Amino acid sequence: MIAAPAVGRSETFIDLLLTEWRPPIPQPSNHHLGQRDKPCAVNVRPGPRVIGAFQHFAAGVVFAAAAGELLPELMVHESSLPILIGGGLGIVATYAIKAIESYYGEASSFILSVLIDTLVDGLIIGMGFVAGAAQGFLLTFALSVEVLFLGLALTSSLSARFSAAAIIALSVVIGAMLPAGAWLGLMVAGLPPAVITAGYAFGLIALLYLVTEELLVEAHTRPDTPAITALFFVGFMLVVLMEHHIRFAGAG
Repeated sequence: MIAAPAVGRSETFIDLLLTEWRPPIPQPSNHHLGQRDKPCAVNVRPGPRVIGAFQHFAAGVVFAAAAGELLPELMVHESSLPILIGGGLGIVATYAIKAIESYYGEASSFILSVLIDTLVDGLIIGMGFVAGAAQGFLLTFALSVEVLFLGLALTSSLSARFSAAAIIALSVVIGAMLPAGAWLGLMVAGLPPAVITAGYAFGLIALLYLVTEELLVEAHTRPDTPAITALFFVGFMLVVLMEHHIRFAGAG
């Protein structure tokens, strides 16, 4: 493992990328004639601080998506019963994820949380298209940014535990959750408002669990600096600005 360099006050995120994200020192090995070397993407693995940076940024993006997209939808329904039911199911789901973690390990719970988050994002996108094409496209762009950095945080965390083929296969499955959730959003848009509100409450709990119990917990096990911590707020503000643009564009 490459030792993390000392961090000064003037260190920036670019410095972290230049010092941490670099290929490991090649080890001598015997190559047979005609054997191809592994792709560069397999050999290049980010250092612990870059992984922590991705996790902080992704946590801020997911938190902003939960606060900007799901929470307001819960405030428009008169009855609190759907919120209690959906939120209660979300809490049960988080306990189930914890049980899976205790049995299969931390990586399994992280993967499951990301799958649920991506499915919820797709659901929001699908319902956004029901509201209007312009809002749907803008939501697709904003939440795709979230999925991008969430995927980077996930694959960076799992790069030392899984093979390249397994990570690629997992990325394909996670990517498929977005259109699947969008299709589901188109289907559930015609359901009664109480059912939709319960779904939003479930999604809110799921996203908050991903931020507080997976991304930030995992990020704080790695070397931390003020610059890395600030990326949480950078990710949060990025989504807030996108949401602001979406609302005004929809009003226009």
